[in-house]
Amino acid sequence: MHFEPIGGPAAWQGQQLFETHRWPMRLTAADLDELTTAVSSTAALPLVALSRDNFELPQLAPKLASLQTELEEGCGAILIKGCDIERFSADASQRMFYGLTTHLGTAVSQSSGGDIVFNVRDEGYKTADAKSRGPNTSQRLSFHTDRCDVIAFLCLQQAITGGENQLVSSVAVYNQILSERPDLLQILSQPFYYKRHNVDAGNADAYCQQPIFSFCEGRFASAFLRVLIDRAYADHNTPEMTAPQKEALDFVEEVCARQTMHVEFRQEPGDILLLNNWITYHRRNAFQDHKDIARRRHLLRIWLAMPNSRTLDLAFLANYGAIEAGALRGGMKSAVE
Repeated sequence: MHFEPIGGPAAWQGQQLFETHRWPMRLTAADLDELTTAVSSTAALPLVALSRDNFELPQLAPKLASLQTELEEGCGAILIKGCDIERFSADASQRMFYGLTTHLGTAVSQSSGGDIVFNVRDEGYKTADAKSRGPNTSQRLSFHTDRCDVIAFLCLQQAITGGENQLVSSVAVYNQILSERPDLLQILSQPFYYKRHNVDAGNADAYCQQPIFSFCEGRFASAFLRVLIDRAYADHNTPEMTAPQKEALDFVEEVCARQTMHVEFRQEPGDILLLNNWITYHRRNAFQDHKDIARRRHLLRIWLAMPNSRTLDLAFLANYGAIEAGALRGGMKSAVE
């Protein structure tokens, strides 16, 4: 396979993310009034019944539609500021966030129980608890992607210290590896084993295989979740990870961690972060939280399938359910009763 550098707005490095496009987008007072009205007018509807048709945002909707293009064809990362979260109750905040995302894409399940809005907060689970997920701890997370086209976060409360977001362009990571270690791209373009997530009980497959870097119809796409890769290769039912595979994965993480490659910022209450998982990786710093549960760091997360998404390599079919452009894909299947 022959590899070439990738240009364009998705190939940003470090602070270029803040310098080369509109960052952040700011909601106006009129935008907030529309969101408030939409929350109130749909109060009798179940959350899952909300749609772009009944959660009406006459002036804000066109702005959100333009973000679809920025996420897919642009830099792949958008921060929305100016959402006065104090005007909404806890339930209303969730309704506002979910309703807003209906104007971007379609929410997919984040668990075998069908959760479409996930609470990102330290739940105090023990390490061996089957319900434990990285987002439900206070520990630092590694750079990774989630199983959806676009991931959306709404910050409700921040920690006392820490918890900063870090973002890196996987396009720029690919370019950097091409420049320094092109030999590793052959390895990273081959399938790696992934173990089924411990909360993915509706998935009949114990493993899947997919590459880190891929191209389909001339479009780049990257998926990376080291923790599930390591779990797969630690299992006696799969082959052992080779030394070259480990070197390649380690180098991906080393490039991501360079100060010149990623950006860091603190998501404040009311901030909404949108990330295209196919061209960005994200991670979070460890944090010190409040002892009072009601005051702890708390974000809401939604996984979106996007109507303008790219076609994917066939290798992603098993894990994402569909690979066609604009397909409803990603998320987790419901557990069989």
